[in-house]
Amino acid sequence: MKRFALLFVLMFLPLLAHASGDAERLDLTGNWVGITSVLLFFAAYLVVMAEEFTHLRKSKPVMLAAGIIWGLIAWHYQSLDIPHVVETALRHNLEEYAELMLFLLVAMTFINAMDERNVFEALRSWLIRKGFGYRALFWVTGLLAFLISPIADNLTTALLMAAVVMAVGAGNKKFIMLSCINIVVAANAGGAFSPFGDITTLMVWQKNIHASNGIVDFWVFFALFIPSLVNWLVPATIMHFAVPNEKPNGGGAMIAMRRGALAIVALFLFTIALAVCFHSILGLPPVIGMLTGLSLLQFFSYYLKICGEKTHSRGGDAENLGNPVPFDIFRKVSRAEWDTLFFFYGVVMCVGGLGFIGYLGMISQVIYGEWGATNANIAIGIISAIVDNIPVMFAVLTMMPDMSVGQWLLVTMTAGVGGSLLSIGSAAGVALMGQARGAYTFFGHLKWTPAIALGYAVSIWVHMVINRNLF
Repeated sequence: MKRFALLFVLMFLPLLAHASGDAERLDLTGNWVGITSVLLFFAAYLVVMAEEFTHLRKSKPVMLAAGIIWGLIAWHYQSLDIPHVVETALRHNLEEYAELMLFLLVAMTFINAMDERNVFEALRSWLIRKGFGYRALFWVTGLLAFLISPIADNLTTALLMAAVVMAVGAGNKKFIMLSCINIVVAANAGGAFSPFGDITTLMVWQKNIHASNGIVDFWVFFALFIPSLVNWLVPATIMHFAVPNEKPNGGGAMIAMRRGALAIVALFLFTIALAVCFHSILGLPPVIGMLTGLSLLQFFSYYLKICGEKTHSRGGDAENLGNPVPFDIFRKVSRAEWDTLFFFYGVVMCVGGLGFIGYLGMISQVIYGEWGATNANIAIGIISAIVDNIPVMFAVLTMMPDMSVGQWLLVTMTAGVGGSLLSIGSAAGVALMGQARGAYTFFGHLKWTPAIALGYAVSIWVHMVINRNLF
């Protein structure tokens, strides 16, 4: 099971570090360096989008493109005898990436530890044994996806709920298809109102944006709860009537959580609280709170080890299959989704390079200066149905348009839930197409895109009405 594949990418590109750097920054948008960089980025992203067919990990093309783009920029500046400007911007990017990479690594480690302790398997087996009807299960899995994704992440949550759907709905492709669509929409919507639920919210929160009428801090994001709930409920209500009104066979073995499972869950929640307190009260980066929480998990891991607990293989760890080894938290660290972490690096550096060249300033002037913030933010959500929301939101944060808190929340929500419009628009949708191959398909999802689009439009309207004081 992939971990926190939605989970959280990097912040805003530092277009400069000092005032002296501003004067030496060059506009390379019409230069061969800029044009070549754009072509490289789009070529790399096309390869990323074809990952399902090429089986080439998505980190490889963007990492290569990032190195070439910054190499071209540095070479051009050196040829004009302008030192240090590129180096300063690049180092700032690396600082931002390192901070979020450590944040993600801690989150992935906790999720892996909970997975190894059977937390998710126990929940799945309990749902299967309850004997819900298809329509009841449709709503239960959707609701759980909406409520779990703000704490875990939309990808892990979607995979967990889809496993339940496939276990009880085997042989009923219609039920599986509708439930998978419902899970994708619910998981993406649930992740949109929590700073920990999706990449977009984490990026905006950690940037600690000072908007024109306030600060987008941790608690402000929960103003998106009702709009996000509406985003899921509208299409779910429409799809409900198409779900077979039947009852599947129940049963199955009950799977118990292993020793220490609930303690690790509690430590994870405490770590989230630490991250919030370090950021909101002490003014420190949230990653400090996350790493402090990881240290507590390491001490608890030592306790489990001396108590004789073993690490049981999960997800194809062939080396230790059937041969449990002493419990070791660093095995959970090693199982982090490194491809995702390096993909984040490639995206940050590519988009950062394009911003340094000057392209994002041009785009910002067009969409935010001419279209207006509301239309631009709605368009950002639609774009995220085709292009992953990681580079989309990173580009917005790099542009840093002058917007109200309400508009920042709007783009956070649309970038998060816009991916539900198509099955390829989010990591959750792509993963479920592989997990429920043949039952949940691109065209099966596309059939219900009008209902999802209606939920998208209504959620935007609800946000602008109930949170009008933030605009």
